[in-house]
Amino acid sequence: MSVEFIGIIHTQNVSEIHPPAGPVIDVDYVEKIARAHDEGGFDRALVAFHSTGPESQLVVAHAASVTKKLNFMIAHRPGFTQPTLAARQLATLDHFTGGRVAVHIITGGSDEELAKDGDHLTKDERYARTSEYLDIVRAEWASDKPFDYEGKYYKVDQGFGAVKPLRAPQIPVYFGGSSEAAIPVAGKHADIFALWGETQAQVAETIARVRHAAAKHGRQVKFSLSLRPIIAETEEAAWARADEIVARTKALREAAGLPTSGHHPPNAGSQRLLDAAAQGSRLDKRLWTGVAAVTGAAGNSTGLVGTPQQVAEALLDYYDLGVTTFLIRGFDPVEDAIAYGRDLLPLVRRLVAEREAAPAAAAS
Repeated sequence: MSVEFIGIIHTQNVSEIHPPAGPVIDVDYVEKIARAHDEGGFDRALVAFHSTGPESQLVVAHAASVTKKLNFMIAHRPGFTQPTLAARQLATLDHFTGGRVAVHIITGGSDEELAKDGDHLTKDERYARTSEYLDIVRAEWASDKPFDYEGKYYKVDQGFGAVKPLRAPQIPVYFGGSSEAAIPVAGKHADIFALWGETQAQVAETIARVRHAAAKHGRQVKFSLSLRPIIAETEEAAWARADEIVARTKALREAAGLPTSGHHPPNAGSQRLLDAAAQGSRLDKRLWTGVAAVTGAAGNSTGLVGTPQQVAEALLDYYDLGVTTFLIRGFDPVEDAIAYGRDLLPLVRRLVAEREAAPAAAAS
């Protein structure tokens, strides 16, 4: 198995320790962080989606224009665009980027956020709609003649897309969601299932659940894990930086009137991270839950802390469980992306190559 690294492109400099400043779309910043990932050897970069944020496909279109090799992971929420149109939009962008597009399906765990876009379905209903949506998207990409489709949420008569993805057979589909309603949909549709940075035991459990769901459709799924590595020359310096990040996160939230404890998130993924955080701030070898506990695990918020060698070895523990993609981003987004590209990615790739070569060497 090879290993893939995904970073993230925001449209302004923002993180748990950096409050939003400047324009919501800072074009210079988008170009800077996109190039940092491209030059740092990342395979792909995520552009996120939120009900109040910039449109992810348009951000990717510009980021692709200023990069050479970097692929993209477009966060996309089913339900707000007709699936036939979404399929053609993504296929079109795939051509203009030279085949550098993947889509990350995020159904949405917060009723309040979805309501901002006028969506008032329940979570279970949203996942059922997502399944139909992906049925149609894949049919639009793959069908060489018009097709009909009728479900509870969509009815298509003689749908057809003249534009197909540049790469055969289809654009890669990443999928996020940890609820009971999400797993069967992931098993049917996900090419790569995305988890947040949970404990090894939690990750192993979820991988088993998704594999079981996929087996019902005769499918195999790859797995991605999202983490926030904190690396430094010494372990002591890395943990000191982690402690500083927690303190800065807490101070910014308090200044903004946001809670730093007593969280009750609506989505299963965040609750799973809080369950881990309840066990302690340092778990397994070097899984760190400090920011997750303070923020209510609002998104990818757990990390691995240590020297590049120590963090690389911890990533390999997840690799041994079946994770082949790591979505990593820092709290100082540009600076950390540069550091990862210089100090972490080459090391992990070398260790993975050595691990893959070991069985062949032993057999010869």
